[in-house]
Amino acid sequence: MPTLLIENLPSDAIFVPSGSTLLAALQTAGHDWLHACGARGRCTTCRVQVSHGLDLLTPLTSAELRYREAGRLLPDERLTCQARLPAGTVTARVPRATQLPHVQYTQ
Repeated sequence: MPTLLIENLPSDAIFVPSGSTLLAALQTAGHDWLHACGARGRCTTCRVQVSHGLDLLTPLTSAELRYREAGRLLPDERLTCQARLPAGTVTARVPRATQLPHVQYTQ
């Protein structure tokens, strides 16, 4: 099963069911994750910084392309409400700018 590892969260591997977004998988696993626009791809608050496996994610959506062109989404970042993981393992981090104050993050 496709797996998401978040390096700066103290958690086990997060399994990403077929067809699910990364955000849906994170929420199902019980993680509180910032997503100000309600997971509609209208902001960048749910972004994740991918350190390994970026090529395993589905292609950028039109929303992600708009944010990338505007300089609001870095080349190694994806929106968790848009990206899906068909197979493999992706390793990522929660960027400091989108970390929630009540969540305990590691270095």
